[in-house]
Amino acid sequence: MSEMGAAGGFRQPPAPGQPVVAFDFDGTLTVRDSFTTFLRKRAGRRRWALGLVRLAPATAAYAKDRDRGAIKAAAVKEFLQGVSRAELEADAEAYAARAWRKLMRPDALETWADWGAKGAHRVIVTASPALTVAPFARRLGAAGLLGTELTFDAEDRLTGHFESPNCRGGEKVRRLYAAYGADLRLAAAYGDTSGDTEMLQIADHAGFRVFKGRP
Repeated sequence: MSEMGAAGGFRQPPAPGQPVVAFDFDGTLTVRDSFTTFLRKRAGRRRWALGLVRLAPATAAYAKDRDRGAIKAAAVKEFLQGVSRAELEADAEAYAARAWRKLMRPDALETWADWGAKGAHRVIVTASPALTVAPFARRLGAAGLLGTELTFDAEDRLTGHFESPNCRGGEKVRRLYAAYGADLRLAAAYGDTSGDTEMLQIADHAGFRVFKGRP
């Protein structure tokens, strides 16, 4: 029985002694950032261009403070505020179906499958919203998905805010410990940016930028 998060994440409890292997999503399992592409495709050319103009102050702030969480939150508010959960889930499912073949790294998928054949509990740990990554995680047969969680109001519409901190850096490890226990030691972890450093440090095998394949 999986434990489903209100905003898209999920986790099946691993069996006793089952190795846990963590994969970053964007840039590791994929060739590019999935969430930015999702927002752009969903918005359309004109709405996207207008949104980028409105995001100019947030972009300028990011150039100074490099706060990825802040600029992501600004983008969520600009492009998704007021969207219903049902609509966003349907859009995310359609995006995953369209983008899969051009987005997923073949060598990363091979390693993912190899760990599955070894009986590992495979979890995706991503800074992208869990809700938009969930269709990819289900296609992969992931046992867990930990990501940035979005907030919905009483009418089940996006508020434009995060329910949890941006799932990057130390937050990835905090989320893993919360899900699997503070004594967790990963059998392996894979990532591609400094936002994965802490997660790689708690793994017996750390794969940093090991996947180069393109569809």
